[in-house]
Amino acid sequence: MATLSAYSSPAAWPNDNPNPAVLLQQDSTTGDEQQQLDDPQSYDSLSSITPQSPPSNPTPVTNYSSPISSPPESSSSPPPSVALLHLSFNQDSGCFAAGTDHGFRIYNCDPFREIFRRDFDRRGGGIGAVEMLFRCNILALVGGGADPQYPPNKVMIWDDHQSRCIGELSFRSEVRAVKLRRDRIVVVLEQKIFVYNFSDLKLLHQIETIANPKGLCEVSHGAGSLVLVCPGLQKGQVRVEHYASKRTKFVMAHDSRIACFALTQDGQLLATCSSKGTLVRIFNTADGSLLQEVRRGADRAEIYSLAFSSAAQWLAVSSDKGTVHVFSLKLNPGAKMNDTSRAITDTNHAAGSPASSLSFFKGVLPKYFSSEWSVAQFRLVEGSQYVVAFGHQKNTVVILGFDGSFYRCQFDPVNGGEMKQLEYHNFMKPEGSF
Repeated sequence: MATLSAYSSPAAWPNDNPNPAVLLQQDSTTGDEQQQLDDPQSYDSLSSITPQSPPSNPTPVTNYSSPISSPPESSSSPPPSVALLHLSFNQDSGCFAAGTDHGFRIYNCDPFREIFRRDFDRRGGGIGAVEMLFRCNILALVGGGADPQYPPNKVMIWDDHQSRCIGELSFRSEVRAVKLRRDRIVVVLEQKIFVYNFSDLKLLHQIETIANPKGLCEVSHGAGSLVLVCPGLQKGQVRVEHYASKRTKFVMAHDSRIACFALTQDGQLLATCSSKGTLVRIFNTADGSLLQEVRRGADRAEIYSLAFSSAAQWLAVSSDKGTVHVFSLKLNPGAKMNDTSRAITDTNHAAGSPASSLSFFKGVLPKYFSSEWSVAQFRLVEGSQYVVAFGHQKNTVVILGFDGSFYRCQFDPVNGGEMKQLEYHNFMKPEGSF
């Protein structure tokens, strides 16, 4: 059960004695008509989003005792030490958001710069999830860390242009992840996913999943209809929801539990990996057919992120082994991969994978040698957690580390090999250092 609230326009923040009128608070499963949210305003650049000046004597926020509709009050200076709790790219990978134990920050990727930050009270203010909506003023926030700013069972829909919450979603258990589209809000719990209409917070769909502590869920962001991917009800199973055709497809992707997956912008291709972390499989979401299989390595690894390039020509993978891999995708969505052939076209003249030179051994070599290996690599610190995406510059990869590192690297699409580092920043340094 979820409790939904949409707010009327309160007095301009800061409000020393907020007493908001909650227009709606009811069980989401009733499906009754609900108060419409304000329309989000889009920006060409997030630099248009500027936090208002804080009160001269801000009231300390301890845990999340202050009213939920009142925006958290900013301190006059950043806290002395900040720990990262969350990192994620926006939908087109042009920006990224960082949730910390004292607030959140938004950065532009190209050129790299910090756009704005909200540092809350020094004794709290933890944000465990920040979900952007492209480059507009709407954010979804979830409290996290040892001293969360909001209860971890609530999703706060924050309008930074107005510096206030325009709605919230409350649940009986902790929120694991949030995904935003221009028309939908998707909330992921441990064993359930809720899909809401963005404009009025009306509940549209509920999905039961296997235990999902990582909050695995992906949605398409193209102009077409919504495609949603989440874990199924069995180990190694992925569920694909096609909302336009009202079809559900279950894919047995792996024998082990699903550890990570990624979806193309249009929702047509799905990349998955298991807890073993050795193989990545690419599927056609329409019929669940396996199109290609690539190999990260021979030993077990924890995969942290998967990312398709905008044209689905490349796939990037990051893991706890400290290497980011880029694979060449040679996909024909109309074909299916089987034991004797792979769905590979001849139109992609990118660097050949090591498997191609061993093709004359097909049927003789074990599966390990017949797998397709990465064409480009970038070495990082082993054991650290990194999130990867493709940059807007041609043949570039952007890597974010939970140690505060930002890398931009370039790979050679013809010869492959080690990537060239183009740029490095520590985005957790004080604001004045940028």
